[in-house]
Amino acid sequence: MNLAPQIIENATYKSVMIATAESCTGGMVAAALTDIAGASRVLERGFVTYTNAAKTEMLGVAPATLDAHGAVSEEVAAEMAQGAVRHAHVQLAVSITGIAGPGGSEFKPEGRVCFGIAQGDSVRTETVEFGALGRIEVRTAARDHALGLLLDALR
Repeated sequence: MNLAPQIIENATYKSVMIATAESCTGGMVAAALTDIAGASRVLERGFVTYTNAAKTEMLGVAPATLDAHGAVSEEVAAEMAQGAVRHAHVQLAVSITGIAGPGGSEFKPEGRVCFGIAQGDSVRTETVEFGALGRIEVRTAARDHALGLLLDALR
């Protein structure tokens, strides 16, 4: 089920501007939102921060956080979402960082994706283990999960 129309509708009704901070999805959440007419009323911008340098430069993720926890962590997801709120001057941001595959490790397996959702000064994070579904399927599942987080935050 495509949640993007409901997100656009709810954000418009509440006058909430949104930003996305995406790594493994490469802009898929922003693309899903912009597929819907009226997205320009609520989507401020999307950050695609695939490298650690991009996460630091564009979103202000601390190098110390990356060093201590790695890019695929709730700590980095939190800083990505908070950075998107700060840098885009929006009320709501979602972040995604994960391992779409193929590959991964014993400690960070393929299909592990960390999410952040920031509203104002608050942020919450979660990790979802999608499993080794394949690169396209993990990225699609991560996009859909992030859209669900946005919709929940707008309810």
